[in-house]
Order: sequence, then structure tokens, then C-alpha cells
Amino acid sequence: MNLKNKRILVTGGSGFLGKNLVKKLEEVGVSNVYSPSSEEFDLRKQTDCERVVKNIDVVFHLAGNSGGIAYMEKNPASVFYDNVMMGTQLLHEAKNENVEKFIGLGTVCSYPKFSSIPFLEDEIWNGFPDESNAPYGISKKIMLTQSDAYRQQFGFNSITVIPTNVYGPDDNFHIETSGVIPGIISKISNAIKTNSNEIVLWGDGQATRDFLYVNDASNGMILAAERYDKASPINLGAEYEISIKELSTTISKIMKFSGQIKWDSTKTNGQPRRCVSNNKAEKEIGFKPKISLNEGLEKTISWFESNNGI
Repeated sequence: MNLKNKRILVTGGSGFLGKNLVKKLEEVGVSNVYSPSSEEFDLRKQTDCERVVKNIDVVFHLAGNSGGIAYMEKNPASVFYDNVMMGTQLLHEAKNENVEKFIGLGTVCSYPKFSSIPFLEDEIWNGFPDESNAPYGISKKIMLTQSDAYRQQFGFNSITVIPTNVYGPDDNFHIETSGVIPGIISKISNAIKTNSNEIVLWGDGQATRDFLYVNDASNGMILAAERYDKASPINLGAEYEISIKELSTTISKIMKFSGQIKWDSTKTNGQPRRCVSNNKAEKEIGFKPKISLNEGLEKTISWFESNNGI
């Protein structure tokens, strides 16, 4: 599918990944991108979903309610409800409006708690997600199920893209709601500002993750929109698994923080290991991430320091 002459809706366009995707779409020559705010359209309401897809050819559905482990544990009900209602109603109304293609943003949190590494798309149904973010993971599995059902019954072209942990400049750096990388950066920054010689992180540092730079994630979403038309989900990852302990040490070195990193083992690690396979994405859409973790961290930290007076 050639996106250049399509009328494209990006939900969640004011969010971290959404803003970057809108920018990337414009860079590749798409001139008609519509990205309204949640104040204009509350996608938990059926009538707003019906209105927002009028005269739209392609939908990128990135709007959602999510955050780091601490946020997920405090807000499991609202996370589940908001994501189920938005995804279910928007996809349904997109089908009713004869939208040409619906690209839904899935989550790596949907994979079973204990999965072989790297995660393969076919294994997503082989178990229950980690308890710390199960409401979010299940809410996205519901969208994936609906996408498959609508393809079977109505021939509706809906796909699900599952990026791994996305990070980069302009991320959410609020400690209460942020993900792993922006959370560590913020804690180190606060320690430097207050002349503290230590920071405290959740868990024991043994959990592993892979991280995808935001530009790579957006490029992968666009490639999937252009080249992928199948029911099964498609991963976007970096295929570089790193422990949270090693990650925090790397960030400390870049930020020149020489203090101590302490671990609060009374807090959960979350999923023990997480790293997705890129084999399908490389084969089906020609996706390969361009930014290494070290380069991405340096870019992210540089942006953060420039925008926070450090």
C-alpha cells in the first residue's frame, strides 16, 4: 500500500510514539495526516469513534492508557477498561466506515510470562502474561482477537504490530508513570541535582529487556502499513537482550553518575526475560533497526539534559 495519497488517522498522536510517527509519515511524503487530541475525541465513547474515522483511508491506532510497572499496579482496572473500549470500538467503526487498513499497536506485555527467547509471534497464545502488566497485555490480546475475527468474517484489513520497549527523546520522564529507561534517567538526574550519592531501582536488576529506539519503531510501523496484510501479529525489536542492572550501569556512565545503585527487592522485577524476534519483520517487511542501544541512549540522554537544564 502506498500511503502518500491516503487520508491517515493517527490516534495517540500527541503521545511519545504517536508524535514521532506523525513526523515520520510527513518525512516520507504523506501530506494528509490527521491526529486529533483526546479532548476532541474520547475514544472510549462509541460516538466519538464513529466520528473520528469519517473520510479516513488508513488508521494507526496508538492511543492508549499505559505506563511503567508502578503505574500498571496502581491502575489495573482503568488500564484494562480504557484500552479495551478504545480498541474494540475504533476497530469496529473503522470497519463500518470501510477504512482500507487498520494498524493496531500491540504490546510485548501480551506475551506469556515464561516464553522462549526471542519471543516468536506464534507463541503469544501459549500462556498468561506477567501479572504486573496482565490487564494491559490482555486488553491488547482482545484487540488482536477482534482483528482476526473481523478479517475472517468481514474481510477487513486489520493488522497488529508489536514493538518491544520503545524509548528515545521526548519520552515520558515522569518517574511515577515512566518506563524503564526514562525512569532510570530521571532518577539519576534527580540524584545529580540534589547531590545524592545513590538511587534506588525496583527489583534486583536481573530481569532482562530489549529496547527499540523510537525512530526505528515508527519506521517499522510505516513498513508494516505498506507491506504487511496478515492476521498474525508482527514484532518489531532490536534482538539485543540486556539486564536492567547492566542497563542502569550503562546509563550511569553516560550521565557521569558515580553514586551507588541500590535495588529494592521487595518490588517486582516484572517479566523475568523479554526479547522479541525480528525474523518475521525482516522477512515480511524488510525491517532492521538502525540505532544501537548505546547510540540511542546517548541521543536520549542528550535530549533530556538539553531540555531539563543539566
